[in-house]
Amino acid sequence: MNRKKFYYLFASIIVLAIVSYFFFAKGDKNPQILSTVKKGNFPIEVTTTGELIAKSSEKIYGPQALRQVQIWQVKIQDIIPDGTVVDSGQYVASLDRTEISNKIKDEETNLEKLETQMTKTRLDTSLELRSARDELINLKYALEEKKITLDQSKYEPPATIRQVQIDLEKGERAYDQAEKNYKLRYQKAVANMQEVAASYNQAQRKLSQMNDVLKQFNVVAPKSGMVIYKRNWDGNKMGVGATVNAWDNVVAELPDLSEMISKTYINEIDISKVKIGQEVQIGIDAFPQKKFSGKVIEVANIGEQLQNTNAKVYEVRIVVNEFDSILRPAMTTKNKILTSVVDNVVFIPIEAIFNTDSVTFVYKKDGGSVVRQQIIVGQSNDNEIIIKAGLNEKEEVLLVPPEKADKLTIQSLPKEIIAKFKEKPAPPKPKKTDKKDSVPAAIPPAIHKTK
Repeated sequence: MNRKKFYYLFASIIVLAIVSYFFFAKGDKNPQILSTVKKGNFPIEVTTTGELIAKSSEKIYGPQALRQVQIWQVKIQDIIPDGTVVDSGQYVASLDRTEISNKIKDEETNLEKLETQMTKTRLDTSLELRSARDELINLKYALEEKKITLDQSKYEPPATIRQVQIDLEKGERAYDQAEKNYKLRYQKAVANMQEVAASYNQAQRKLSQMNDVLKQFNVVAPKSGMVIYKRNWDGNKMGVGATVNAWDNVVAELPDLSEMISKTYINEIDISKVKIGQEVQIGIDAFPQKKFSGKVIEVANIGEQLQNTNAKVYEVRIVVNEFDSILRPAMTTKNKILTSVVDNVVFIPIEAIFNTDSVTFVYKKDGGSVVRQQIIVGQSNDNEIIIKAGLNEKEEVLLVPPEKADKLTIQSLPKEIIAKFKEKPAPPKPKKTDKKDSVPAAIPPAIHKTK
């Protein structure tokens, strides 16, 4: 008999355990996650991601006279890895020499032609002047002969003497003309030689300049530091194969790591909140435990559209107040810009906000039950939102709708309170963000919408 009672008791315990399991499992389907209403100072922040850059840096230039040798673009053939620490005068990069090497060969050929032309001009001039000198000497001898003939004709008839005098005068005039022509020929020969020599010297200087530029195709560091690749117009780093143009022949940069800036972009909705001088909390994605303070130092007046995005953004620069050796250019930062602080207000997590088409409400804990409480909301940050009316400090609200939430009636606010905030802006609605957009939304996670 005792054994039979024991079996009945054991079976009752098993049945009770099964019933309890299913009962509690069903009760835990929608567990109540509560949050307490808080009161205090409420910070309004704009959160965005950025990239560290040096506030100042020294540029590493390529050849300085590319335009003088008529080279407009040159490609980077080799460059040391981005972030390499170098000493002054150490190798940084080498540029493609194909174009300038071809130009040097062409100029060497041109120089040889000019040298040949100069030699030919010198020989032609020598022959021409030698012939002119011989002619001048012959005319001089002929003139002396006419003078002797005149001396010997003093006993001849006057007509004969006059004929000899005329011959002498012609000889003198021919000699004078020949002497003047020789001087002109000499000046012409000098000018021809100067012209050829000028072209030759110009070609020599050009060739020498090209050789000097060629020596600069091996780029070295002007001082010690960390080499950072320059970014071109589309934001890509200029590594091997990138093009350096003659007007901006910067190959890389040596940033001053003692003072860093976080360059970020703010969307057009939030840019009106950001002002110069506002304080910023800066986090580094690579070192989550590190926190830095900063200040907004520059806000762009003109917006731009980032590549592969549809968002209009404005560039903002934030100076990092502290120095740390771990900070490196191109590190990703998370910036929280403190735009304002609202004093002594009630606020709750933004996940606790729900709305229908016309009413914003929360699920408020009321003793052992839950009620829908109409509320009026104000400004928000990434995590929390201000409650202007409908909740008091230390009340509890649910972050997840309870079971049969759609059957709960809404406890409406008095009409005078609703009228007081009637002209206030509507509560923030969920923002649709484009996956391609890299600019973070300023409005926190979406507010829930229920039937």
